[in-house]
Amino acid sequence: MKVVLNLSGINFHFLLYFISVFTLPKIISELKIFFLLLFSFCFFGSPAQKSSVVPDKPKLVVGIVVDQMRYDFLYRYESKYSEGGFKRLMNQGTNCKNVQYNYFPTYTGPGHACIYTGSVPAINGIVSNDWYDRTTGTMVYVTSDNNYKTIGAEDLSGNMSPQKMLTTTVTDQLRLSNNFKSKVIGISLKDRGAILPAGHSANAAYWLDGQSGNWVTSSYYMNDLPLWVKNVNAQQLAKKNLSQPWETLLPIEQYTESTSDSNSYESVLPSDKKTTFPHRLSDSTWVKFDLVKYTPFGNTMLKDFAKEAIQSENLGKSSVTDFITISFSATDYVGHTFGPNSIESEDTYLRLDKDLSDLFSFLDSWLGKNNYLIFLTADHGVSPVPAFASEHKIPAGVIYESALLDSMKKILNSVYGDTGLILSYSNQQLYLNHDLMRTKKITTTDVLAQLIPFLNTQKGIYDEFDISKLNETTIPASIKNILGNSFNPKRSGDIMLLYEPYWFGGFRERGTTHGAVYSYDTHVPLLWYGWKVKSGDDNSLHHITDISPTISNILNIQEPNGSIGEVIELTK
Repeated sequence: MKVVLNLSGINFHFLLYFISVFTLPKIISELKIFFLLLFSFCFFGSPAQKSSVVPDKPKLVVGIVVDQMRYDFLYRYESKYSEGGFKRLMNQGTNCKNVQYNYFPTYTGPGHACIYTGSVPAINGIVSNDWYDRTTGTMVYVTSDNNYKTIGAEDLSGNMSPQKMLTTTVTDQLRLSNNFKSKVIGISLKDRGAILPAGHSANAAYWLDGQSGNWVTSSYYMNDLPLWVKNVNAQQLAKKNLSQPWETLLPIEQYTESTSDSNSYESVLPSDKKTTFPHRLSDSTWVKFDLVKYTPFGNTMLKDFAKEAIQSENLGKSSVTDFITISFSATDYVGHTFGPNSIESEDTYLRLDKDLSDLFSFLDSWLGKNNYLIFLTADHGVSPVPAFASEHKIPAGVIYESALLDSMKKILNSVYGDTGLILSYSNQQLYLNHDLMRTKKITTTDVLAQLIPFLNTQKGIYDEFDISKLNETTIPASIKNILGNSFNPKRSGDIMLLYEPYWFGGFRERGTTHGAVYSYDTHVPLLWYGWKVKSGDDNSLHHITDISPTISNILNIQEPNGSIGEVIELTK
């Protein structure tokens, strides 16, 4: 090997200084060191030069979903965020500020499916977290699958698969593009938050089992947990986290972005007797370790598990792109319990910000900023607690759906002599008994006509209509488009009840939920960072379905087979 040294930059006045100061042996010794360092620099290049080379594709894609993160949470707590967490992505990456969900209902299962399929329930089949199955006459869960068993615990929490999702994901397409050389791993506190993003062909998906406190998976992926997962489980981190109280990260008087700590419309944790800090976490009346999901400690556990997964599976270190999907679920559990205006929610986001900062610093050291691509978004937003809104003279409320259903059945029974015309009421949809309707020679239009006079008198109900005749309704075109993207002929109902803003179905006045067609549920953050991503704000309208085709475009792979999204311009 011939090595040519370029000495044009050497300062020979500096060498004369050596001669004037040191004895000849010292000169020889110093020159040996000098030329050895010079040779290393010329032959191998400096570390800075090496790390500045941007690969043709990112070595690792990190998809982050923050469960129940409404768009405005980026800015409500911005003054308290660190420079290394959310603000790092906002200030150094691309901030897509007008990203909307374009289907209904906005729940965890459909949200994660939409993000990674680039599709909508009408096509990918994930119409909700649960829906009525006409073939079995029962409600089904989005990822339940009794063809498989739990790996990592002695319960049914792992009887799961992604088989109800009818389309591929961007993670599937990545594996397909290189004959399954890429590694894909999904992790979340929730099973559906891990399984659906990872896709059908993933190497693994892991979630937290509330009974054992273990990270578990399904036999769909493997027959035994990897040693590194067993080692994590042996640490019993869920138990350790529940042995301490949940206190605020900052002095509680600094939580000025939130309402008072003591109020009547927050729920009480089952281990506690009050809604205020500090929260006692031991002696829960729930399933043993489920409670950790209702604390920010659950997110920290997930972050640490993600770091362990990346290292143990050597993600990003091969010649192909790898993909890890991370869904932080504690924000959703806390939000449902205490509401988005609570100190608990603010504290959870401030602690998540610290977790993100730690994760990003780890990725820097593991791969280098130019070698990984991050996107961060949410699976849906959230409504304020109705009692909180009402306290401030804003219209809101709870629709008691069980009582509503009983009233509708009584009306139909009085007309047709049968209470069995309605099979189910879920996701604001009535599933009608088609066999009975044929026998009685009545149509969906007939049923609806009998219900409309009653429904129009009910608080919180905006409209009701035959879903198959959506185009004939007088609701705004933007909502029609959302509902059209939501209707799956095999899995959706017959009659839709559309609620007014800040109204939702429930059974109590405490806590809150999501699932509406309105902006507080559809407008979510979307931040991009890392590999070739330009910095700045993007105020154009984008839909959540645009994420997967954008990643597909970056990786030069086929977009998911049901994708309806468009590519977002991100690169420098």
